[in-house]
Amino acid sequence: MSATHERVSDGNGSSSGGGVQRPVGIDELLERVRAGYERIEPQEAYEAALDGDALLVDIRYAALRERDGLIPGALVVERNELEWRLDPQGSHRLPEATSHALRVVVLCNEGYASSLAVQSLHQLGLHRATDLVGGFQAWRAAGLPVV
Repeated sequence: MSATHERVSDGNGSSSGGGVQRPVGIDELLERVRAGYERIEPQEAYEAALDGDALLVDIRYAALRERDGLIPGALVVERNELEWRLDPQGSHRLPEATSHALRVVVLCNEGYASSLAVQSLHQLGLHRATDLVGGFQAWRAAGLPVV
């Protein structure tokens, strides 16, 4: 059963025959997705990146990057290209996408879209992928480097 739907009972104790599923709202979806991994705080992400133990990946769209700045050393990968760029087996992968053991820290603006992106990376086998709690805004609020 997918993380986004639940089977709907037909009232007789069984699932309805057509595979009808009850849609869930985004808050429930995020809760389910995030239950499957440990998210990372800005300071820990900063230290992991400095130590070479994590690859920071910024999926914010261009207008936000232009408005708020960039995290030094973070790779900028548009959300709609993320899976193609980070799949170690993909023909369009980035040079940094070296193995499924890569620790990727995905960040968006506030830490919501990045959680859904991590779910997709996990499905590709990047099981160490995580996201930044609070996203770029939390990074900046923590006083970490921005250019």
